[in-house]
Amino acid sequence: MPTVHLLDYVAGNIRSLVNAINQVGYEVEWVKTPEDVKNADKLILPGVGHFGHCLSQLEQGGFLGPIRQHIEAGKPFMGICVGLQALFQGSEEDPNVPGLGVIPTRIQKFDDKSKSVPHIGWNSAMNTEIETKKQSFFGLRPTSKYYYVHSYAAAYQPGVLEADGWSVATATYGEEEFIGAISRGNVFGTQFHPEKSGVAGLRAIRAFLTGDQFQSLPQELVSGKEDGLTRRVIACLDVRANDNGDLVVTKGDQYDVREKSGADAGGQVRNLGKPVDMAKKYYEQGADEVTFLNITSFRNCPVADTPMLEILRRTSETVFVPLTIGGGIKDTVDTDGTAIPALDVATMYFKSGADKVSIGSDAVFAAEDYYKSGLSGRTAIETISNAYGNQAVVVSVDPKRVYVDRPEDTTHHTLKTAYPNAAGQTYCWYQCTVKGGRETRDMDVRQLVQAVEAMGAGEILLNCIDKDGSNSGFDLELINDVKAAIKIPVIASSGAGVPDHFAEVFNKTTTDAALGAGMFHRGEYTVSQVKDHLKAEGFLVRQFEADI
Repeated sequence: MPTVHLLDYVAGNIRSLVNAINQVGYEVEWVKTPEDVKNADKLILPGVGHFGHCLSQLEQGGFLGPIRQHIEAGKPFMGICVGLQALFQGSEEDPNVPGLGVIPTRIQKFDDKSKSVPHIGWNSAMNTEIETKKQSFFGLRPTSKYYYVHSYAAAYQPGVLEADGWSVATATYGEEEFIGAISRGNVFGTQFHPEKSGVAGLRAIRAFLTGDQFQSLPQELVSGKEDGLTRRVIACLDVRANDNGDLVVTKGDQYDVREKSGADAGGQVRNLGKPVDMAKKYYEQGADEVTFLNITSFRNCPVADTPMLEILRRTSETVFVPLTIGGGIKDTVDTDGTAIPALDVATMYFKSGADKVSIGSDAVFAAEDYYKSGLSGRTAIETISNAYGNQAVVVSVDPKRVYVDRPEDTTHHTLKTAYPNAAGQTYCWYQCTVKGGRETRDMDVRQLVQAVEAMGAGEILLNCIDKDGSNSGFDLELINDVKAAIKIPVIASSGAGVPDHFAEVFNKTTTDAALGAGMFHRGEYTVSQVKDHLKAEGFLVRQFEADI
């Protein structure tokens, strides 16, 4: 197999990029020293997290000089995400740290006044000269969508970089047009993550590795372009050990995963399939992300041997969309008595193929401490987001309704609901729970999401215990209430039973994504059926591509 050199330095989920490179017929040679860069023919620089941290790490390791020499020598170079941003003069994320200066502009933060930040999801990479030249570069297609996750970007200035010989592909987020990919000569950079962009991303990686820089496009691709951010449909798999010790996908009814009737009545764990196989199935149906929620803790298993690590490793070999893992992301003690910080637990998951970690009960406890004494810098949310960026940290919220006669009857944030309870009460607040919904805390959902946003969480997975397993649709009142309280993206969860529930939540709320579980696991509907319905209702969705 031909090879490509990959520079790895605290870059988050590097495994998926290696798997993607392998998938298109190349092997990775690791860059461990500056001398390795000098010996490289093709070089890829991935990166996630903080611009200043990444560039400082490269500088301290002695890599920036050799990288600059590699580019100046005309050797193929590809930068991904922060690896692309490194090509610019600098970033307002850390104004004191210079970039490589190959591109004479600076990176800026998205404006969050009218949209969620970070920008997370599937968006375009549209060649700015596609109408005149009828071509694209490095396999990018105007009908394809690519996975972005970032708070900072290079604003697009029409014609400026093109006049200097650059080919530019852009995306639009809200009112801002930014650079999604850029190329000139031997240099190729993507703000999106090609290794997480399905077949469209694999196509871009292969084109770079084979040197296939420009491609003519048929008219149907040029005229079929659809710009903008799509509606994300996420498949969630609740994973736990059954009574025989096998890892299975299960689904609860208000968080109870044991059978109530039939041959397995009497408490058997509801078994809906094998995690790796089901994740691949949902990927091939067009799922935009796959989330694993580990609802058992494997207390008697060494952390490094946790079965979820193997599930992630195997899944990331064939599933090229973002993977989120939740459950057990906290400071813990290993079976031998060794204390393991939450950051180290998260790092193991990232190295095994996860792109994001989801924190549940621990986030509630951290929020309680936050309201007592402010930011500590020691919570799982803070340590992980500081190392990998806030886009790597999801907080999974498990609230339940508490009805009251009047808002004055509680100190918590209430709303007037269109769905009174049996007693006729029309006001409610959403109480946060921990331990899989088994224990309530004196905290409302607004308090929690605002606290974790301040700590550095990048996304909220918004469940609802009252809706879980009901197949009655999402809790629209809860979603709108949370969206109004924070700037970071929200994933609507709990209650989806039919495709129209997804259309309803996108129509009636400003949610950034919507998640389904049981309706997919039971085979009642496929992800592709949900997306077909959304498209018929006028929503922009990513279409699955089967062939590179």
